[in-house]
Amino acid sequence: MARRERVMRMSVELPLWRALAGYRVLTMLYAIGFFATAYSGFARPWLAVAYYAVLFVWTLATLPKVTNAANCTKRFLAADLTVALTGILLTPFADAHERVMDGGPTLPSIWTAGSVLAFAIKGGWRWAAVASTLVAVANLVERGTPARDTVHNVILVWVASIAIGYVVEVARASERTLARALEIEAATRERERLARDIHDSVLQVLAMVQRRGAVIGGEAAELGRLAGEQEVALRTLVSRGLVPVSRVSEDAAEGAVVRVVEEPERDGTDPDGPVDLRDLLAPYAGSLVNLAEPGAPVLLAPGAARELAAAVGAALDNVREHVGERARAWILVEDEPDEVIVTVRDEGPGIPEGRLTEAEGEGRLGVAQSIRGRLRDLGGTAELISVPGQGTEVELKAPKKTAGTGGSGTARGKAAHHE
Repeated sequence: MARRERVMRMSVELPLWRALAGYRVLTMLYAIGFFATAYSGFARPWLAVAYYAVLFVWTLATLPKVTNAANCTKRFLAADLTVALTGILLTPFADAHERVMDGGPTLPSIWTAGSVLAFAIKGGWRWAAVASTLVAVANLVERGTPARDTVHNVILVWVASIAIGYVVEVARASERTLARALEIEAATRERERLARDIHDSVLQVLAMVQRRGAVIGGEAAELGRLAGEQEVALRTLVSRGLVPVSRVSEDAAEGAVVRVVEEPERDGTDPDGPVDLRDLLAPYAGSLVNLAEPGAPVLLAPGAARELAAAVGAALDNVREHVGERARAWILVEDEPDEVIVTVRDEGPGIPEGRLTEAEGEGRLGVAQSIRGRLRDLGGTAELISVPGQGTEVELKAPKKTAGTGGSGTARGKAAHHE
């Protein structure tokens, strides 16, 4: 089967380019027609004829340049505006002085607005402001005095072009948002399809191997244990879904282009960007450790994420040391607006009252340093709740904005003796 290129094209500005192309042709014909009706009133009609010949050829020859943003280059925009400004400044030499002073139209007339609108559609309101300002200066120079009708026309072009440029910028932002939403929807559908297929086949087989291995015993029990770990890992991968794809917006004739590209995997060592805490906690999941996490990335500063993951590792080490190697544990990750909460719970007998204080007096600082110390350095807290006979629960809270990231921290962060 041929590989499908996952590309979504959409454009709200493409109709604007088409309208601009039509506008340029119509206004060019209007300017030439107006000149033909007033030919006898021009002082130097041959100069106007020469300009209109250039304008006619230029407008038709450059129609492909105003079909999309990619073809409408900066060089073309500069040349197009030069044609308009030249026509404005030539008007006093070609037309009669009386007609100019009476507010007669310039040689390009309303064709000039098309040149300014090209700036607005291509570069937004800032480009439109620059182009319309240059046109305003040329009109004032051509007239020689800031007459009311000249100022009125200048302000009209200036406001209209800036407004259109702003609308184009908003439309482009909306396109990008819509494209990303469609992309996420497509990825979600694919994730759900894969999850159904995997659940109906691979996960059920692994679960059956785990159950049968436990019943048979011996080497089959070890095989069942490994199958159980792989089941948990695969189930976690499925619940996490697909890695979000990246969007590349290209300036193409069809409008906004959204193309799927590959991103390098983040290993939590990049100091310049946030780290997904789920990636650091995923290795802890297994047949004995159940990991429940949000479907969206849980982003923290790299140092804070490593320290929080190390504190979780220390809590799990305590479970294995004091409850048993085969003890079950549960990890719950909650992504709040201002903080991340990770809860580690076990099924052990709990910690007798006063035992932690006694352990610190004996120099066993697993909880005091490996867990509470790490969270304190992050500006967070670590609460330990234990009821004899009902297990132990460690609640770790790390703020998303921290003054520091603590120590370097390792993925496991073991202390010599945990308590």
